[in-house]
Amino acid sequence: MTTIAPVAVVGGGLAGITAALALAEGGYPVTLYEARPRLGGATYSFQRGGLTVDNGQHVFLRCCTAYRGLLERLGGTARVGLQSRFDVRVLGTAGRSGRLRRTALPGPLHFVPALAGYRLLGPGDRLQALRGSLALSRLDPADPALDTMTFGSWLAAHGQRDPVREALWDLLAVAALNTGVDEAALGPAVKVFKTALLGRTDAADLGIPLVPLGELHDTAARAAIARRGGTVRLAAKVTAIEPGPAVVVDGVRTRASAVVVATRHEQAAKLVPPGAAPGRDGWSALDASPIINVHVVYDRPVMRMPFVAVTGSPVQWVFDKTRVAGLGEGQYLAVSVSVADTWIDRPTADIRKVFAPALRSVFPAAHEARMTDFFVTRERRATFRQGPGSGALRPQGTTRWPGLYLAGAWTDTGWPDTMEGAVRSGLHAASLVRHHMRHQESVS
Repeated sequence: MTTIAPVAVVGGGLAGITAALALAEGGYPVTLYEARPRLGGATYSFQRGGLTVDNGQHVFLRCCTAYRGLLERLGGTARVGLQSRFDVRVLGTAGRSGRLRRTALPGPLHFVPALAGYRLLGPGDRLQALRGSLALSRLDPADPALDTMTFGSWLAAHGQRDPVREALWDLLAVAALNTGVDEAALGPAVKVFKTALLGRTDAADLGIPLVPLGELHDTAARAAIARRGGTVRLAAKVTAIEPGPAVVVDGVRTRASAVVVATRHEQAAKLVPPGAAPGRDGWSALDASPIINVHVVYDRPVMRMPFVAVTGSPVQWVFDKTRVAGLGEGQYLAVSVSVADTWIDRPTADIRKVFAPALRSVFPAAHEARMTDFFVTRERRATFRQGPGSGALRPQGTTRWPGLYLAGAWTDTGWPDTMEGAVRSGLHAASLVRHHMRHQESVS
């Protein structure tokens, strides 16, 4: 009786976890290889001074059905909180504030009252925002022409003045795309706004983890894969993929029934043989866009809301991490800063000089509080840079080698580089492997 070699999944981020879990659930032997001593990719936790710290704040939306499905299979549904209705408090300068809260009207009408009453914009700008939303809703994010222009140029052509851009479009697009509005391709921007804000009524409702990311994506994922008969090998570095197919792991060649490369695009370009993907040399042009998270612990609460968005400040989004981190007294805030090219190489002391007073400006109560800790986590290659032309560089999940497949949020998922895109890519890769395996069985 011939023993079936396991499917090799290379990379233990969300794409790799999803692919490995889906294959194990289908009864296929699978081994997940991860070079780091943990799973989760860019979503992980670590210990610092008795606190469990997430490397950054990761949120999802109700429309992220693939990611929510993964959470359910990992037993994590009760470990996240999902808004019953999209509701974001936005803090501006000089004590001004606004609120974006959807209604129960059918989409896209559900956000009309929110924009009409958005106090950070004057009446004329609110009208322009409504007109811009209507025009955006008519675009097709899959149209290749949208990959050739920037979101910023489209906004300018449709009368979206600087106040509207700053208090609305920049606020949401920068966080969703991790690319500046003037550099972001129009296609992924349309995907974000049309799917989340201009689609189903409840699509944009925000979901936030209630437990550390390590518990959600590492511990739970390892246990789920093992329960279904799969194997997870941590601290196992795959250095080559060979015909057969086979993977070379820590210098040892290991036969595989199929291989799923679920690493970042830079690593995938090194692993995938040129003959398998002639376009792999172009993957490096996807580049990378950084994110930093500024972590601040106060001796008392300074923010009353679970999270806020901020405009007109280096502070972008602020989340209360006190309970998740296990802080007993005081308050722990995480400031998520996307498109962090300005900050990624700055010393923590320099960042503190800017963000400490900026937080006092946003939260008056911080003037009376003592800062007990301040540190920065940096994801230098958090996402690829989703600029014009990037859509054409994103490969499909297949390669020219039978049995070799690609996964990752950077592949052509139809979504921006998000957790949802990563999970969708993993599901697609698992489907391709299953088809390959069935074909192999039929000809053997």
